[in-house]
Amino acid sequence: MQDRENIDSLLRTGKVKEAIQLLNLKIEENKQNDELYYLRGNAYYKTNNWKEAIENYLEALSLNPESPAREAMKMAQNILDFYNKDIYCQ
Repeated sequence: MQDRENIDSLLRTGKVKEAIQLLNLKIEENKQNDELYYLRGNAYYKTNNWKEAIENYLEALSLNPESPAREAMKMAQNILDFYNKDIYCQ
């Protein structure tokens, strides 16, 4: 997926805002693509926006229970459990 390479490149170079904007556009074009939600979850994860990251991982999982979002979700939950249990209430 060419878009995946572009998004990965943006994330690697710290252009997370641009990656999220591109992902928003791609999701509007194809709301059934679990990989896009997974990638957007990763982008939000990089900004420590846990709420958005988890919401995107959950959407990816609702579309594809075998998505790599399952492991990303576990990792995010472990981090939140370790650091701040109140963050879920944002």
